Amino acid sequence: YASEDMRLYRSQSLRWHVDLVRRIYPGWDEAYAAELMQRFDLRPDQAVGGFSHGQRVKSLLLLCLARRPRLLLLDEPTTGLDPVARIEVLEALSDVLRDERRSVLFSSHNTHDVEQLADTITFLHQGRLVASADKHAFLENWRRLVCQGPLPPELADWPDIASVRANGSLVEVKARAWRDDLPARLAAHGLQVQRTDPMSLEDIFITAVRTGAVA
Repeated sequence: YASEDMRLYRSQSLRWHVDLVRRIYPGWDEAYAAELMQRFDLRPDQAVGGFSHGQRVKSLLLLCLARRPRLLLLDEPTTGLDPVARIEVLEALSDVLRDERRSVLFSSHNTHDVEQLADTITFLHQGRLVASADKHAFLENWRRLVCQGPLPPELADWPDIASVRANGSLVEVKARAWRDDLPARLAAHGLQVQRTDPMSLEDIFITAVRTGAVA
């Protein structure tokens, strides 16, 4: 388990922390630890009190990953990282996920990171389960359709429609259960689909929270 709130001993070096954790965990992978040390550009003999936030996060991740755990729990692993450090952390986690014997369970407010790494996604809002599904199911099922024509009042009651918003002569329809026949059904109610776009995980989450739509 690793969290940004975890504390290292500020007066001690990263090498001291590595030696401590190595003695506790028999599965410690020394070669992998050295590889991560180089990849993350960490100085093993520097006191961690002088590390930046990004260096501390990468140090914690090193101390967790080099144990070779079967299950890795991470709380906001990329919060507060600069773009370079964030990419380094995401690449290291991607390497872990290539090993089918290992799993990563992580929480994040950054939906871009979730979309890049996750296979299965669960959306939570104020302690409530909003939606949970395979990532590809989210991305395949949700669509944003830009239509032209009068807004049919009955559209809001369709079970496969999450939200409808009129903007002048255009109507934005967000579908949570896309089917190929949806444009034809909309046309039968006077709406001509001008464009159909995929939705990002961030847009899906915001729409699901605002409308109460559960995927």
